[in-house]
Amino acid sequence: MNNFINISDLSKNELRAIIDGAKKRKSERGKKPNSQPDSDQPIQGKTMIMFFAKPSTRTRISFDLAVKQLGGSSIILNQDEIHYGKGDETIKDTAKVLSQYGDILMIRTDSHKDINEFKKYLEIPIINGLTNLSHPCQIMADILTFEESKGDIEGKTIAWLGDGNNVANSFIEAATKFKFELKIACPKKYQPDKKIVETAKKNNCKLLITEDPYKAAKDADCIMTDKWISMSDKGDKKKKKKILKKYQVNKKIMKAAKSDAIFMHCLPASREEEVTSEVMDGKQSVVWLQAFNRIHAQKSIIEWCIK
Repeated sequence: MNNFINISDLSKNELRAIIDGAKKRKSERGKKPNSQPDSDQPIQGKTMIMFFAKPSTRTRISFDLAVKQLGGSSIILNQDEIHYGKGDETIKDTAKVLSQYGDILMIRTDSHKDINEFKKYLEIPIINGLTNLSHPCQIMADILTFEESKGDIEGKTIAWLGDGNNVANSFIEAATKFKFELKIACPKKYQPDKKIVETAKKNNCKLLITEDPYKAAKDADCIMTDKWISMSDKGDKKKKKKILKKYQVNKKIMKAAKSDAIFMHCLPASREEEVTSEVMDGKQSVVWLQAFNRIHAQKSIIEWCIK
């Protein structure tokens, strides 16, 4: 039984095995309809319980398809359907009950602390489907997409522009493990988590944090961004957008990268804010492949957790 909470929790070999497993299963499926299970159905008879304390499109649908393609079944619960988050049942009690009902739990919530609390009391594996601190499942799909488009990510250069959010935090952890260079351009006010940055530097991560978007984009193999306003943002949204305006990914920024660079965005996107439609719909964009690969990356994560 394995938990998938942070990229930093896994060894490089474990992470590589998950990526390679995703590639193998995707190749073996060929052009099967999404509703059709894989031939071996490795988790037949097993149930994944999914908690969504935050809205979701890609995470919800891709995990549901992933479980079904692996031969399992899923139970999906939203915030208003469960006691978790309402204060009338402890996480310990919820975890004890869920351990009797399912074989694996995926949870999407604001609180990273809650994920770790569930881990303490669960008797089944847990997957972090997103917290305010990290989004490890997204990063695995991103690396899968990068390698399908550009080859082995080791030694390559990734540029992240905009908010130093939960996805950026997980990318820093991934850069340490997969040995690629990560250049993050963001304002001082919206930099990634300090502890994650400090840990990365101690582990000799090739990491640059700058306020200059062109310095980050220069000669990059991939330009990435995310929404400027996250679901958990409670501050002045107009002010934040104004501060981040110069970090928009547009044609000019893409020209600073390598001529064959790709553009990635974990979605949803606010077009003409963090990215222009010209880039989003352009030839260098792989955002739709990136979204599709959530299914395949998560299938491999589920298998690794349950084995």
